Amino acid sequence: MVSQHVVWVLLIYLALVLFNVAMMLLVSHLLGHRHKDRATGEPYESGIVSTGSARMRFSVKFYLVATFFLVFDLEAVYIYAWAMAFRKLGWLGYMEMLIFVSVLLVALYYLWRLGALDFGPKETGRLLQDRKETSGHGVVAQ
Repeated sequence: MVSQHVVWVLLIYLALVLFNVAMMLLVSHLLGHRHKDRATGEPYESGIVSTGSARMRFSVKFYLVATFFLVFDLEAVYIYAWAMAFRKLGWLGYMEMLIFVSVLLVALYYLWRLGALDFGPKETGRLLQDRKETSGHGVVAQ
């Protein structure tokens, strides 16, 4: 059961928070600049005026790059933490990190073989066949 003292303390805290928010909004409204320029209401991103629709579609590869970055960046944090505790962990820690890095390399190899890391233009049709025929093998690999 919550005592009445705790309830009053929480209510006072809530009142102070709401008062603080209201005062910040009021002061920013009173002291803030008001621009009537035409460019004030236009979106602006990184020094470049936006063109086109904001609802354009991105390639799935964009999200793949973000996901791969997060996964492998997080793994770098684990490796850094392991390096800081290297002397305390001894050979057992070293073997565990070798297994960890091996799993990472297998995952990277799998992604590479799957084609998830290929971001250049795709070579299809006759151009790919011509390139394979002129490579000196004489046989088109399927």
